[in-house]
Amino acid sequence: MNKQYVLILITYLAMQFSSFIGIPLIYQIGVGIGVTESDMELLAPSYWIVFSFSITFVLTMIWIRRSERLTRLERETPADLSVTVLWAIIGVFMAFFAQLIAITIESFLGIEQGSENTEMIIQLIETFPLVVLVSSIFGPVLEEIVFRKIIFGTLYNRYSFFISALISSFIFAIAHMELEHLLLYAAMGFTFAFLYVQTKRIIVPIFAHVTMNTLVVLAQLFLER
Repeated sequence: MNKQYVLILITYLAMQFSSFIGIPLIYQIGVGIGVTESDMELLAPSYWIVFSFSITFVLTMIWIRRSERLTRLERETPADLSVTVLWAIIGVFMAFFAQLIAITIESFLGIEQGSENTEMIIQLIETFPLVVLVSSIFGPVLEEIVFRKIIFGTLYNRYSFFISALISSFIFAIAHMELEHLLLYAAMGFTFAFLYVQTKRIIVPIFAHVTMNTLVVLAQLFLER
């Protein structure tokens, strides 16, 4: 794994754990300048998630441009523009279909539906609308670079698609810290890995992921409230 990929992984992990320090810090700063404690309890997580994801996104974009093309997928010829656009559109429907199948299986197993992560994001967006940039752009792009381009791509150098997608998808699922929905997130991971392999272009799973997240957030904000 090249140096830039290692830097991206370290930065992504640091961002995930930064809230333990960042949110209390923002809270204290806000209270110190006269914002009420009750307001800062809502604002501090929103401000920090936007700040931390923005910094990580910028650094990741810089390092990904400088990285060498070392993985098997990066060395293969990517799909042409028309095929790329077609798979990007199909990929959105595939993502929702995979999600539907996973939800159906979870319901059959008696797993309660609804995502705490999604609910939390909606609350943060309602408090500070710029959080939508994290849920719809920064988050999906970073996840595709980390879990598909780097982790899946590195595994795919040595293993079959199924093994590589299985491992990377379960890492992706565990990272969301909702173990009851492990199957749901793993199904998403498998779908995005498939799109990446089919086109050899990371932009395709990024497009599907961004579109899916955006539609889910819009539905939660305007249709289910």
